Amino acid sequence: MKKNLLTFSIALANLAWAQFTTGTVTLSTGMTVKLDTSATLATLTLTGPDTSYLGVGFGGTGTSGGMGTGVDGFIYNANSTTNTNLDYTFAGIGNTPNADAVQDWTITSNTVASGTRTIVATRSLSGGTGDTAFINAAGSMNIFFAKGSSTTLAYHGAGTGNRGYAVLTKAGTLGVNDVFAENKKIRLYPNPAKETVYFENADKIKSVDIYESTGRKVKTVKVDGENISVSDLKSGNYYFEITLKDGSTAYQQLIKE
Repeated sequence: MKKNLLTFSIALANLAWAQFTTGTVTLSTGMTVKLDTSATLATLTLTGPDTSYLGVGFGGTGTSGGMGTGVDGFIYNANSTTNTNLDYTFAGIGNTPNADAVQDWTITSNTVASGTRTIVATRSLSGGTGDTAFINAAGSMNIFFAKGSSTTLAYHGAGTGNRGYAVLTKAGTLGVNDVFAENKKIRLYPNPAKETVYFENADKIKSVDIYESTGRKVKTVKVDGENISVSDLKSGNYYFEITLKDGSTAYQQLIKE
């Protein structure tokens, strides 16, 4: 039974820690977009002219549609800051989108080089009320997009030079073999465990983030010595994201009895 449970847990770990990406997709407006997902996070990378607002909506058919009332979108514009006026809800064709009352996107990087702006923004996979829920798995997503004649939100104008549609297709970038290759550096035991787990090469460990099998973070533990207590964890499957002192990361799974 324990052997079967361990095998199942490793399969779950592959799902929980796999990462997926659309790669960089060139759009008809001279923009590019890329969407990456991990177990808990979505990362949007958007480029385009630094003199334009840059918008992406999540919906449509891939060749038409979009901007329908209630549809979710990300728009960088003159009013945007690191964490405001980024998350928008469309109000129908011809109407200015409305900034969400609760903003879920956060810009982590905003750079301009040779007239091209590159924005990197993150949010949780689920987002908030009215947001598109991203899935950390391979698959396709329809989007629509636009740029403006300036950074001020306004009608983008007709023609494919200012707006368009696309289908983003995500594929895996980090699979089980990649994830567990890192684990050769660190191993935890005993496994399953009730009270305490020990680490081989514990002197290399800086900290440990513990996640449930759903991807929800339970806690962060600073490793001081060769072991940590797991007595406060409920029975079940957990994944340890182990940050090493050299800056690299390893992953281990634990069955808590």
